Amino acid sequence: MPIKPEHLDELLAGYEKPEDLLGEDGLFKQLKKALLERALGAELTHHLGYEKGDPAGRGTGNNRNGTSAKTVLTEDGSVEIDVPRDRNGSFEPQIVPKGETRLDGFDDKIISLYARGMTVREIQGHLRELYAVDVSPDLISRVTDAVLDEVREWQNRPLDAVYPVVFFDALRVKIRDESVVKNKAVYLALALDCEGHKHVLGLWIEQSEGAKFWLRVMNELKNRGVDDLLFAVVDGLKGFPDAITAVFPRAIVQTCIVHLIRHSLSFVSWQDRKRLMPALRAVYRAETAEIAEHRLGDFEAEWGTKYPAIGLAWRRAWNEVTPFFAYPQQIRKMIYTTNAIESLHRGLRKIIKTRGAFPSDEAAMKLLYLALRNLGVHWKPAIEWRAAYAQFTIFFPERLPTTIR
Repeated sequence: MPIKPEHLDELLAGYEKPEDLLGEDGLFKQLKKALLERALGAELTHHLGYEKGDPAGRGTGNNRNGTSAKTVLTEDGSVEIDVPRDRNGSFEPQIVPKGETRLDGFDDKIISLYARGMTVREIQGHLRELYAVDVSPDLISRVTDAVLDEVREWQNRPLDAVYPVVFFDALRVKIRDESVVKNKAVYLALALDCEGHKHVLGLWIEQSEGAKFWLRVMNELKNRGVDDLLFAVVDGLKGFPDAITAVFPRAIVQTCIVHLIRHSLSFVSWQDRKRLMPALRAVYRAETAEIAEHRLGDFEAEWGTKYPAIGLAWRRAWNEVTPFFAYPQQIRKMIYTTNAIESLHRGLRKIIKTRGAFPSDEAAMKLLYLALRNLGVHWKPAIEWRAAYAQFTIFFPERLPTTIR
């Protein structure tokens, strides 16, 4: 219910400076203490069945038995409250349960700070500076560890039956394993659903990639409800195409063209890049796969002597390069690059860059999941999605819904 203006005027009587409202002994903290104690008193009244001082309580076998002091941590700092007691010890407060020293919202604040990449020590300093609250590293670890159950539930949640496009890529992070810091890969699957929304289907941590690992990932997606993938866009991951088609035989594996271009340019001197790029661009912008292969031959004739590794790289990946040539521009825009997942990686790197090394796989998974949860609220369908989806339904009419919301 709204607070009446006259009540606010009464509360603000004597207000002169911000500290009177927000300071250590300001009105906000006093009001929170008073409201908590009043709520606890109301809970005890409900538990006992009679109001304080009511003669009806005589002879009931239980009555009020004073209060005990308790410090609770809130979003605005610590608050000292007096918790009422009953003589039988059967009263179980709801708003501040027994054994709990943190109100709803305080744990969320710790998790929010952690999700933004702050270390335990930085979170301690932040809470001390802003709220005059000292929290132990153990408390912060316990609060953030509670997220692991949420991570496991998220990692095993049911998925859609079909995804038009799924991007697969890896992010390297340092993780301590058996007292040795190892450079491990965190693999992500970023999917576009039939409405064009982006979803991270899962996170997998592995020191090295291979066909067996990717087969396990594909089977996990299958077991979580995925029946079909139209396109799987990958960055030349070892053993991946065979693993995808073993589980999803109708899926089309597409190599990320942007990654292939970057790999090609790593061989090229800065002086030659401006002259070489038009010839390379002509390959991947060709109208058909046959024209693209002809232009690749022209490229090798012009540049092959100086940079033979470029032509070899394109020909090794040619079977996974050519699929997108069979489709119109609307579909090509959606599948020729893993930039969508690379953009996601940039957001994650900003958060984990302050970490020297994670103490365990679970710690890395916990932070990356929280970071994804924060980043995900900004993901919206691409402007071109409806046009692309209309083309998808023409090329794959029996595998997709014909309409989207």
